[in-house]
Formats: sequence, structure tokens, C-alpha cells
Amino acid sequence: MQANQLPAIRRINIALQGGGTHGAFSWGVLDRLLEDKRIGIDGISGTSAGAVNATVLAYGLASGGPEGARQALETCWRKVSDCAKLSPLQPTWLDKLMGGGHMEMSPAWMMFDHLTRFYSPYQLNPCNLNPLQNILDETIDFEVLRHSKSVKLFLCATNVLRGRIRVFSTAEVCAKAVMASACLPALFQAVEIDGEYYWDGGYMGNPPIYPLIYETDSRDVLIIRLNPIHIPQVPTSAREILDRINTLSFNSSLMREMRAIEFITRLIDEGALDPAHYRRMLIHSIDAEAEMARLGAASKFNADWAFLRGMFTLGRERADAWLAANFDALGQRSSIDIAETFL
Repeated sequence: MQANQLPAIRRINIALQGGGTHGAFSWGVLDRLLEDKRIGIDGISGTSAGAVNATVLAYGLASGGPEGARQALETCWRKVSDCAKLSPLQPTWLDKLMGGGHMEMSPAWMMFDHLTRFYSPYQLNPCNLNPLQNILDETIDFEVLRHSKSVKLFLCATNVLRGRIRVFSTAEVCAKAVMASACLPALFQAVEIDGEYYWDGGYMGNPPIYPLIYETDSRDVLIIRLNPIHIPQVPTSAREILDRINTLSFNSSLMREMRAIEFITRLIDEGALDPAHYRRMLIHSIDAEAEMARLGAASKFNADWAFLRGMFTLGRERADAWLAANFDALGQRSSIDIAETFL
């Protein structure tokens, strides 16, 4: 390639899982990808914290290109941390000594964990205060985002009454749509949009893959995973068991979509389906499964800046390693064994 010749851009789709402040890992991954001028983004899907990252990323790209997106993501996560300084949910010195983002020793966390088992947000938070509203309003101009053509955005929420997935596309995205996608029912009242009520999208699509298949041109889907599929040992405490139940629940929709993709891919490869009518999707994944498996549920509420920066750094490192090992796979093949990873 000549010195004045620009590298060919590989356009990809990005799917972002939810996972509370573990989403700072995804921030780090995105920051590294945005640095790479060989990468272009066609579509983004996200759920919960992934929806926040996806929306900020899409807005940053629309308003300032890759560098604008990097700055917008950092601004958002700094606001998350600054907002959390006003919360009693803080890691104690014992938690910090243990490392790994723990907050299990925090009296405020113990009380919070206990109260949310017996009282609903309609009782504990009757004014329905949600700090995410202010963060989104200060970070994103939704009017600019909704009219943007730079990237296709898809956010997932769960319709409480109908039990169905709702995917908000770019032209529909607003602060309430993001909050709906991130509405944990034990913490916040259901978000009402046009007469329908929504909870966290993780119950139905974490993250949703099918909009990226049907609504974008790129065949490459990079999934940034936060919830570990494998854990090293059987949970034995009540807290560990509940954590694992939640993780399994929030991974189930992704596992189902991956089974369907693997099935279609196998039929195409065997000649049973015409590739002219069925798209052969190329699946990629960046995760920190071993590290995430060691983190408890309390750490998903830890917005201490040192913890967030640690997750960010881990995300950048994993993205850097993935680019070095798998960039050439883009447009050619999946860089993971779908059956081995998800089935």
C-alpha cells in the first residue's frame, strides 16, 4: 500500500450487553475501536448500560465523528461517577482493600439489598427519581441524534404488560427510551411511552441481534459481552445463587439468538439453504469472562471513578488484543466458534 493511500475501512455492527457499571468495560472497548481508522460502524444495538453506551456512541459519531464519540463516552461516564458521589452506595475501605469493585461490606449496600427484596420502587421511590435522566439530558442532543444518518441505532426494552421485546430505532430514540431499556424493576418504576410500560431490555434481548441482521448492510456483528456464560464454581450462598440466576436470565435471549444464527449458518454451509436468500452472519466477541465471573452484583452499582477506569482499561486491552488477532477475519469469517461459545 502506498504511503498516501488510506487503509480500506471494514464496516461492522456492534452489539452491547447491559451490566450496570460493568458497562465501563464496553466504554474501553469502544474507545479503542474508535481509535482504529480501519473500522467503520454500520449499526449499534444495546440494552440497559449497553443502551446508554450505544446512544452516546451514536450521538458522538453524529456530532463529532470518532473523536467526538470518544469524548462523549468519557463525558457520560464521568457524569455517572460524579452523580454517584452523592449516593450512600459507596465502597468502604474494606471493599477497596479486597479489590475487584466489591461493595458487599458497605452498610448502605446491605440495607439497599435488603429493602429492595421487600419494597417496590413505587414505595421506596414514589417521586420516581432517576439520575440517568439528567445525565442523558446533559450529554445528548436527541434531536440531532434522531435525524442522524451516520449510524443505525437500536435499543431494546421489555414491554411489561405484553411480555414482548420492543426495539427503538434511531428516529424513535429519546431519553425515556434509554431509561426504559435500563429500567431495573426492583429500582425504578416502569417507564411509560405512548401508553405502554417498559422494564429493562435484558429480559428479552441482551443485546438484540436481529435488528442488525435485517436493518444493516454489514454481515459482521461484534458482541461486547459483560455477563459471564461460564463461572468457575457452583454458587452456594444466597447472594451468589441470586447473582447467577440473574446472569442466566440476562444471557438467555442472546443464547437463543446465537443458536438460531448457528443453525442457519450450518444449513447454508451444508447447501440446504440458498445464500442468495439467507445472510451468512459473521460473529465476533470481546469479553473479560474470567474477570467478570469474579465480580458480584454489588459491583454493578459501584461507580467509583477508580473502578470505572479499571474496567475501561481492561476493555481497551481486550479490544487491542482482539484487533491484533482478528481484524483480518472481518468480512471473511467468524472469529469465534459460535457452537462452542454459546451452545
